Amino acid sequence: MRPLLICDCDEVLLHMVRHFGVWLGETHDIDFSPNGGDFSTSMKRRDGSPAPAREEMWAMLDQFFPAEMDRQTLVPHAREALATLAQGADIVILTNLQDQCRQPRIEQLARFGIDHRVECNQGGKGGPVAQLVAEHGNPVTVFVDDLAVHHDSVARHAPQVHRLHMISEPALAPNVPKAPAAHARIDDWVQAEAWIARRFAAGQPAA
Repeated sequence: MRPLLICDCDEVLLHMVRHFGVWLGETHDIDFSPNGGDFSTSMKRRDGSPAPAREEMWAMLDQFFPAEMDRQTLVPHAREALATLAQGADIVILTNLQDQCRQPRIEQLARFGIDHRVECNQGGKGGPVAQLVAEHGNPVTVFVDDLAVHHDSVARHAPQVHRLHMISEPALAPNVPKAPAAHARIDDWVQAEAWIARRFAAGQPAA
């Protein structure tokens, strides 16, 4: 049985916030300074009017995905790491986007040479991770994501899964502590590939 890697996309495989910020400035005249917290608290209107409410922030993200996805760029070493790991493992990209973004995300990743199964999700990722693990026959599994809330969800729904916290955006990572429910925090794919490979080679579920 091949091990399983379940991997997020934005700020793990592809840079997003830096390009979202540029687009906000161009399109909405908003300065965006990610602080590691809620995106809505990172937005400041240039005309001095009140910052966007959370609902407006979500609407802006819906405008960015999928229409502006071509702005996104590949995280260094991500493609090479996945290619190496795929020689001995199955890989699923689990991305928190609306379902209509699934095909654009597949095509986007393929343009970067990343060609793996893609599943969209809304809400916590614990349930979908548990389903994927069961579907693959309960192999040794590693989950990689940038958000602490998803590591907490996976810890509750699939505690046997190894959980790696990764934030690949240098402007964001220093402001975000390690997710409490993650087993490790690594923001570089060269080191992350080695960590994941060790988990697969050991063949044991998470403690």
